[in-house]
Amino acid sequence: MTTTHNEFGAITLEPTPPVNGNLTRGRRPEWLRVRAADSPKYRELTSLFRGQRLHTVCEEAMCPNIGECWGRGTATFLLMGDTCTRSCGFCKIKTGRPGLLDPDEPRRVAESIQAMGLTHAVLTSVNRDEQSDGGAWVFAESLHWIHELAPGCTVEVLIPDFKGDWAALQVVMDARPEILNHNTETAPRLYRTVRPQAKYMRSMELLQRAKRIDGEALTKSGIMVGLGETWDEILQVMDDLRAHDVDIMTIGQYLQPSRFHLPIVRYYTPDEFGRLKEEGQARGFQWVESGPLVRSSYHADGQAHLSPRR
Repeated sequence: MTTTHNEFGAITLEPTPPVNGNLTRGRRPEWLRVRAADSPKYRELTSLFRGQRLHTVCEEAMCPNIGECWGRGTATFLLMGDTCTRSCGFCKIKTGRPGLLDPDEPRRVAESIQAMGLTHAVLTSVNRDEQSDGGAWVFAESLHWIHELAPGCTVEVLIPDFKGDWAALQVVMDARPEILNHNTETAPRLYRTVRPQAKYMRSMELLQRAKRIDGEALTKSGIMVGLGETWDEILQVMDDLRAHDVDIMTIGQYLQPSRFHLPIVRYYTPDEFGRLKEEGQARGFQWVESGPLVRSSYHADGQAHLSPRR
């Protein structure tokens, strides 16, 4: 049993036997090494985001694919500031008391998407649990502005659970995103340490309600592996997502952003990610993105082509 202490308190995890004996030891495997982010397009987008006072989850969450995605002109916008009201044990985004919401942010996001000439955009946010609707109106207004200024651009929204406020979910769905994403993140057994303020079945219910509100919208969810889950638990999450009408699933390796975050219990190999993709496809997902460096917005532009609205 591995025990670690961090800023979230004492956390105890029980590592499970890996499929191939590949427990983490020392340096990261070669397949997790990426080049430093630098290209003309990357520098252009960095300047654009700074000028518009916008945040991206690519930077805040230290995404390993930032060089690849920004290099081809795609990015995930982080709405409602850079401070989250929750303290998930895996996340690099800072926890604290957020500032006031900016009513002009949706317009600036849409103008940036227009200036970049994007054909697909991803919008996500920090959790704003101090807001009565969790900030759902910011997602809706952003969608309205994007439809107005960049009508050829499809949109994925990666939303929080709004603490089970289904009226807030309705506000987002009424704005007609092509993809509604809400990440499950891990197996339910690990929620107390990984997502202490979230509820597994509440996330499942959100995904199913979104599909019932708008049957044309694609629903999507993702998990990280390497936090101590078993292989069977991963398959159970897959089964639960399909039982709640989820169309798209992403699976990636958890990477510890700092020594204050949850430890990596093990690394999964590229072959294992390939097997997980096959398991997901066998269960009927329309798209399974599975790989060591996969994050929830990876190749989201390709997934949007599944939308009946295109």
